[in-house]
Amino acid sequence: MAFSMDLPDMEEVKEEIKEEVKPAPEVQVKVEKAADSNTQELFDFDLGSLQQRRQIVGSIDSFGSDLVEKSTKKNELLNVRLVDLSKMGAENGEVVSGLSKLQVQMKDLDPSGIDFTKRGGFSKLFNPVKTYFAKYEKADDIIADTIESLGKGKAVLKNDNTTLEIEQLALRDLTKKISTQIELGMQMDESISAAIEKAKTENVDEERIKFIEEEVLFPLRQKVMDLQQMQAVNMQGIIAMEIVRRNNKELIRAVERAESVTVSALRIAVTVASALYNQKIVLDKVKAVNEATNRLIGATAKMLKEQGAEIQKQAMETNISVDTLKSAFADTFDALDAVTEYKHKALPQMQLTIQQFRELSDEGEKRIKKMEAREEELKRFENGE
Repeated sequence: MAFSMDLPDMEEVKEEIKEEVKPAPEVQVKVEKAADSNTQELFDFDLGSLQQRRQIVGSIDSFGSDLVEKSTKKNELLNVRLVDLSKMGAENGEVVSGLSKLQVQMKDLDPSGIDFTKRGGFSKLFNPVKTYFAKYEKADDIIADTIESLGKGKAVLKNDNTTLEIEQLALRDLTKKISTQIELGMQMDESISAAIEKAKTENVDEERIKFIEEEVLFPLRQKVMDLQQMQAVNMQGIIAMEIVRRNNKELIRAVERAESVTVSALRIAVTVASALYNQKIVLDKVKAVNEATNRLIGATAKMLKEQGAEIQKQAMETNISVDTLKSAFADTFDALDAVTEYKHKALPQMQLTIQQFRELSDEGEKRIKKMEAREEELKRFENGE
């Protein structure tokens, strides 16, 4: 079978097993020679010798019996073993239950479902961010225990697969021997049948022909049928073990993905959520500072306006000199000009700041897309795409 990342279906596995247990060409030649030799012996032995007749009948009766007995015992043990192994992938199995528990934890800790901006009368006592991270810290221990449990389950699955492979090889070897016996029986059947037909035309003793048909050919065909049934049972056992082994491999891959990808993705999501929340705090503080600055500028202008009117009033009432009044107005106008100049100079700087933020945002977007592309490529590589 050529190397492939695709799993073949069970029919392909069955055909592959049939090819593996077929007798080799050199064995086939030996089987044909043995069949012809046994057939010739049936027509040459002393029909009157009870001992020789018993020897031939006994040989037919014991034909393949040891292999059938070994296969029966092997299949009985494997049936028990396969039931035990299949429990690892059952609903309550250690690996599957561990993956289910991990799935529940992941859904519960998904930061996309948390409203970090929620505020209310009890926000100081029940801060959603603090509540979320407290829950994550508690769940992190549960996740660690789950991953440890999955790791133990994965080790068990690997050991089971090793055991299955050994048992499978032993059963294949038995089945190959049975296939050789079946081939010998069929070759003898063909050879004996042809010899009987020939003997009938050559006036061979009818008693000999009757003995061969009733005491050799009939039980031989029964034995071949028994061996064929055992061969089919063994093949089913081999296929069943192959299915369990492949299912175990899938479970092992699922555990490895949970260990290396799923938990890492959760922790990255939690970290990013924390960073975004901290950034929001900084933005809120910047907004508050800007609002305070605007209030200061407005208050200063108002004060200047009121103070200018008061100066004019006092000038009329207290007969302040013109020079003093001019100086006061000049200071006031300078202050107003300073505010105007501040705003004028601030505009280019604000535009530059906005542009820099845009460049940082674009660069960040590029970096994120590269990261996502690498992660996607890594996922495809791990999934064998």
